[in-house]
Amino acid sequence: MSWLDEIHWTSDGLVPVIAQQAGSGKVLMFAWMNRESLALTAAEGYAVYWSRSRKRLWRKGEESGHRQKVISIQMDCDEDVLLLKVEQISGIACHTGRESCFYRALVNEQWATVEPVIKNPDEIYTGQA
Repeated sequence: MSWLDEIHWTSDGLVPVIAQQAGSGKVLMFAWMNRESLALTAAEGYAVYWSRSRKRLWRKGEESGHRQKVISIQMDCDEDVLLLKVEQISGIACHTGRESCFYRALVNEQWATVEPVIKNPDEIYTGQA
């Protein structure tokens, strides 16, 4: 049996993935992987996700250059969630130009932005892949 067969995939053939900064432990983002993207991630050493909206493989940083070098791949006890410990290239994981996609916090029953923009997304995404 392949190591990929040990994962409990969703009915769509996906598994949820959390990307965490290896040094600090900060949660950077959440995404999905299918068998192919996970196998490529393991083989190449850089995060490859499955884009549900684009219905295709998505190499993190393919447009922005903000790649994720994979330090380790871990699976939870239920075998249905993965944790990638990564080195985030450039320190920006979010398409909004922030370190983390989790930049809003519930404060007094309202969502408040609690992390600054590191780089303007217009400067990151120039339309060239």
